[in-house]
Amino acid sequence: MKLPEFLIADNSSLQDDIFVIHTVFPRFILNVTTDEIEWLDDFNELEAEEHADFIEQTVKAAYDFFENEMKNYES
Repeated sequence: MKLPEFLIADNSSLQDDIFVIHTVFPRFILNVTTDEIEWLDDFNELEAEEHADFIEQTVKAAYDFFENEMKNYES
């Protein structure tokens, strides 16, 4: 099965929180309500520094994905 790069999720016990899940490296769950990120892949400080721009772009892409999806729901 081919997964999409981004998924949107919510949870009834966290009624106000909405999450974007990034399914490829670096995998993470982004809480778009609180801006918290839970990393699902382990990488050390050196790797994080080496990939800092890519990680930043991926997190921004997650926010962009969320905004675009919400616009689609409003239409």
